[in-house]
Formats: sequence, structure tokens, C-alpha cells
Amino acid sequence: MNEQRGYVNHISRFVLLPGVGEAISLLNKNNHLVVVTSNQSGVAQGYFPVNLVHEIHELMKQELAKDGAYLDGVYFCPHHPHGVVSEYKKECRCRKPGIGLIERARVELDIDMQRSYVIGDRWLDIDFAYNANLPGILVLTGYGRGDFEYIVPHKRLKPTFVAEDLLRAVTWILQQDSS
Repeated sequence: MNEQRGYVNHISRFVLLPGVGEAISLLNKNNHLVVVTSNQSGVAQGYFPVNLVHEIHELMKQELAKDGAYLDGVYFCPHHPHGVVSEYKKECRCRKPGIGLIERARVELDIDMQRSYVIGDRWLDIDFAYNANLPGILVLTGYGRGDFEYIVPHKRLKPTFVAEDLLRAVTWILQQDSS
């Protein structure tokens, strides 16, 4: 969804990728819930405070609204087992590829898992999809192209679909709906 620049440790470093608002708006208009799940271990590592994550999520929602798009939920994991902030230093089920975030979203938002997909730019997202028993779509934006070329070939799990970007991933999902 956003430019990958390592840790987004300041609000000025959050930049939404082109076409993301249009893609999410298409999902909204076609009755798909849109939920963001992310690992934010920078909180546990002490790189930035948890309130920055909330500020970035609000900015993301504002940017998406410019394209008539909205998120039905945003869930993140601030934990890391080797963190330095004691409150967030722990093993947890919410850190992807664990499925705690998606389980929480499923319950809170009454998600139909039979119509659900995971879209991400990391092989970790494909592993997350597999663990949640969902189709995983790898987008080639962000870390995606590198993960597709250098990591995916060596993994047993493969993406259900590979898309150039989020808009192409959404187009593919909507085609699956109509078939």
C-alpha cells in the first residue's frame, strides 16, 4: 500500500503508492471488506512509539478517502520477541505469519473467509495466507519483486497469484467473483 522505505519512523515517510486508492475503492464498491494487517516491530525495537503507528493509520485513511476508498479494519502487531521495550517484547500469535490478527478481524468484522484473500508484497504474507487457509496474492511493488525473484523460488509455498500491483490483484479477485 505504501512505499517501502524500511521502518516508517516518521509520519513524513508514509507515502501511498499510486493506484492504491482506486484498488481499494473497487473492493469497497464490490462488497469486499478491506482489512489491513501489519507487523510493526519498530515499536518493540524502540524505533518509534506506538502512537506513531496510529497517526500513520489515520493518514492512510485520509489519503484513501481522496479516492473514495475506506478500510473496514486496521490491525497491527507491535511485538517482537527480541524487542527492547519490555511492554512489547514477547512472542505472540498476532505477529505475522501467525494468524492472531486475522482471527481477531474475522470475529470483530464477521468476515466471510470463503470470499477472502491475502494480498502482500512479502513472502511472509504468502506464509500468513497459508496459515490462515486463504489464497495469497503477491504484488510486485515494495519488496514483492525481490521476494518473488529471490525467496519464492526456494519456498515450498507459492502465491496463488502474482500481480504487478494492488490494482491488478484486485482486478483478478473481482474476476474470480464473477467466475
